[in-house]
Amino acid sequence: MAKPAAPRASKEAVAEQATAAAFLERLHASASENERRKYERYFPMATRRPGDVFIGVRMGTVFELAKAFIAMPPGEIERLMESEIHEARAGALSIMAKQYQAKTTPAERRQELFDLYLRRHDRINDWDLVDLAAYHVIGPHLVERPRDRLDSLAQSADRWERRTAILATFAFIRRGEVDDTLRLAEQLLGEEAELVQKAAGWALREVPENRLRPFLDRTAARMPRPMLRNAIEKLAPDTRKHYLGLRST
Repeated sequence: MAKPAAPRASKEAVAEQATAAAFLERLHASASENERRKYERYFPMATRRPGDVFIGVRMGTVFELAKAFIAMPPGEIERLMESEIHEARAGALSIMAKQYQAKTTPAERRQELFDLYLRRHDRINDWDLVDLAAYHVIGPHLVERPRDRLDSLAQSADRWERRTAILATFAFIRRGEVDDTLRLAEQLLGEEAELVQKAAGWALREVPENRLRPFLDRTAARMPRPMLRNAIEKLAPDTRKHYLGLRST
């Protein structure tokens, strides 16, 4: 005889359990040594900050947990961000992004999430963590607001803050607004971190050609090669060759 399915938790029950401690308990239950070894190969210790460990939970599982914990209040999200477990911080950023995007989330909560992301950027300390929420929280929040905060981020000594700045502009690009992307990309022409260079190139790649080419005419010779290669990816082969030639001179 088939075992009856367990009853699904009500929304109230999910909300009641939406704590960092409950999330961590579920996270540990999903960990495996095999997955942990995969992460160690993909994120070598030499590239990570102290206090950053993987316990071996697939990101697909992390994102499913984030859906279940979408009602987590900002204070609990911050507790989750403080964990040394990388998957826990990824879960916190995924919750933040999903909660911000939910139609039922009030404006006051969206402001709290925006403030939390920027206030605790010290815990958003790798490329994947930035990518989970920068253009789902920071960019959308600034669509109807002054955007000078992005300039401060782009000039930060922290490479992950600089990556946040340029990736946030995807929210504007989707609305046909590219001035901020071009302005910040120009500020990043001297960028040394390849993971920031590439992010800037991805953003430039989405700029319409009639705006991108004049920008490249002025900047390609000074642009870091990873940024340039990504920026010109959608252009015609001869045009790509032209701009790469400017960079090599």
